[in-house]
Amino acid sequence: MFDAAPIHHALAAARAAADSGEVPVGAVVMRHGRVIATAANAPRTLADPTAHAEILAIRAAAQLLGRDRLEDCDLWVTLEPCAMCAGAIAHARIARLYYGASDPKGGAVEHGPRFFTQPTCHHRPDIYPGIGEAESAALLRDFFASRRGV
Repeated sequence: MFDAAPIHHALAAARAAADSGEVPVGAVVMRHGRVIATAANAPRTLADPTAHAEILAIRAAAQLLGRDRLEDCDLWVTLEPCAMCAGAIAHARIARLYYGASDPKGGAVEHGPRFFTQPTCHHRPDIYPGIGEAESAALLRDFFASRRGV
């Protein structure tokens, strides 16, 4: 049976990102049904353009496990990963990628470069889009509407 509960952890991290002024994206790394790392977007907070939720969660999981390969792990994220994050997912050998909202402008899984379909991509996770899509998209819409004063 499919358990979408991890997306709720990612959504909580995304809300925390929004509360700190970051674009509301959250990510969770799961291993054997347990959360081993959770992260929120933090490029502004950390003054680091690579501090996307996916990257931070992958780094935390790798450090916890003491290895660079996360082939027995799944990544749950609230937004379709960008090209940088897709590259990190491939290098980490993440087994399965679950994500909420699609990102036609910056996404690299089903949009843009379609990273995992490229012949130069050395690892392709199983991909499950649209998990928690409505809530993920609403968080992003509300965040950007408030920034525009709408």
